[in-house]
Amino acid sequence: MMSLTGYLIVGALLFGISLAGIIINRKNLILLLMCVELMLLAVNTNFIAFSHYLNDLQGEIFVFFILTVAAAEAAIGLAILMVLFRKRRTINVEELNTLKG
Repeated sequence: MMSLTGYLIVGALLFGISLAGIIINRKNLILLLMCVELMLLAVNTNFIAFSHYLNDLQGEIFVFFILTVAAAEAAIGLAILMVLFRKRRTINVEELNTLKG
C-alpha cells in the first residue's frame, strides 16, 4: 500500500509534466487543453490522497464535482475548437490572435 508521500509525489509529477507541456507547447490548442486536464488530474490525486489519509469523504466529494466540471469544460472547449477550425482552417494559437466574427 502506498503512503501519503507516494501519492503526493505522483500528483507533483503529473502537475510538473502538465506545466512543462504548457510551457513547451504554446501552439496547439488541443495539447494545451490536455495539459490543463492533466493538471486537474494531479489536483484530484492530491485530494483523494488527503481524503484517504484523513478518513474524510469531503475530498472525494470535491473530486466528483471537479470531474463533472472538467468534463463539461472539455466538451465546450472541443466544440469551440471545432468552430474555430471550420472558420479559420487552423488551431494554431499564433494564428488565432484575433477572435473577431
